[in-house]
Amino acid sequence: MIVKKIISFILVMVATVCFTYGFSHAEQLKIAIMQDKKGAAKKYTPLVPFFKSHGIDISFVGTPNYAAAAKMFSDGKVDAMFSGSGVAGSMIIKDVAVPVARPLGKGGASTYWAVILAKKGAGKYSGSADYFKGKKAIFCSLASSGEFYFRSIGGHKTAGSMMKAASHGAAIDALARGAADLAVVKNRVWDKVKGKYPDLEVVGNDTGENPNGTLIVSKKMNAELSGKISDLLTGLMADSSPEAKSVREDMNLLGYIKTTGENFNHTLALLKDAGVTKSFAFKF
Repeated sequence: MIVKKIISFILVMVATVCFTYGFSHAEQLKIAIMQDKKGAAKKYTPLVPFFKSHGIDISFVGTPNYAAAAKMFSDGKVDAMFSGSGVAGSMIIKDVAVPVARPLGKGGASTYWAVILAKKGAGKYSGSADYFKGKKAIFCSLASSGEFYFRSIGGHKTAGSMMKAASHGAAIDALARGAADLAVVKNRVWDKVKGKYPDLEVVGNDTGENPNGTLIVSKKMNAELSGKISDLLTGLMADSSPEAKSVREDMNLLGYIKTTGENFNHTLALLKDAGVTKSFAFKF
């Protein structure tokens, strides 16, 4: 009887130690989210229980704009970031991050590009920076479909003035109010809201595409953890677990697709034309 009690006690202790070890050694992942408007980070919350079910505890750190998010990531205060291609591409050029995966929308879209908007009758973009002479332009700072694109085509050299908007939607609103002569914004945003702005039209656009909403991770991240994150996200489409289904339904996507540096070829060329180098300090 005493022997049985001792064995039972040992088994309980072993189980307790294993449980405690597994709990205390759950992977911790801190992810930056740009919150250009209230609640912007909320759409990512279905990922919390999904990753939790696979032993990864994630937390989100909200940032007010692209510049703040970029600096936080570059300073090593977060492990990963869901990012627009402008900031993601800058991180790749600076050699501090690698792309992992990007969402595939239910409509099949996973990329985007910049469009130039103006009041109807303003005339089409000529392809020359001379088009912007004397004009007031508005765009999102450090966005591949905003400031980066505008600078890549030389608009900053000829524009009468430039303004920075908190979001693509805010840039469109400013243009509609007459606060600017043109706006450079993300085509996906414009497509969603253009019905509200009958006086505006697309007068020009980028000719290449950028990866949308990519998760990038720090190059300092453990390779095993990075690989696990990639496998989990790219496996979402075929994952039948309740947590995976919730991600697909609540985030309105089919899943995530693998994303590499090659997917950023156009973005990287655009950024380099805009003046981004390895020493880029996230401001011009």
